[in-house]
Amino acid sequence: MHNIKFNLTKLHNHNDYFWGYLQLRKHFFVDQLGWDIPHDNQFEMDQYDTPMAWYSLVVDKGKVVGGARVMPTTARWGNYSYMLKDAVDGKLSDIPAAVLAHAEQSQGLWECTRLVISDDLNTHAQRSKCLSLIVSGLAQTAASQGGTDLISLSPITLMRALRQLGYDAGRIGDPYVNPGDGRKYAVLSMPVKRGDAQKAA
Repeated sequence: MHNIKFNLTKLHNHNDYFWGYLQLRKHFFVDQLGWDIPHDNQFEMDQYDTPMAWYSLVVDKGKVVGGARVMPTTARWGNYSYMLKDAVDGKLSDIPAAVLAHAEQSQGLWECTRLVISDDLNTHAQRSKCLSLIVSGLAQTAASQGGTDLISLSPITLMRALRQLGYDAGRIGDPYVNPGDGRKYAVLSMPVKRGDAQKAA
């Protein structure tokens, strides 16, 4: 497995991988979780897939097996900013506005969304390695442009997995249960740098 990072200005170098990632998103978020989000028979793509977004994907034997999207909280494209701010502002009907008390906008804070790992990775070791590569790519991308912290609206169970990878992940805001998929979500936050113990290991 290896990680690739790019934004839409470099899409011509990673076109097949980008569409593979959108296929993974459709399979997981639409086919499995039943989310009512924009998609066709193959791909899921939304209003945040813009030139403001960067992608951290994991490729194994020429196939995308995981990925996520990240963008600065200062991003703006048309009527949209970043997902959590738009939720707090009442623009997203499927995310409660109370999920976060205040939506910060700063170059140091980056938002991660659409994290997905392929069902083809069916062992804990494989999935952990894939998650590690995705998250390190997100953190490196943000850090390279002045980012210091990452936030995401994620299943609460992700917090433990991130801590096992050495990231000081914590919950901000109150958790809620998504009525569509029945899973419990909350806003998670963590510095882009891992702890000294993990780096030494």
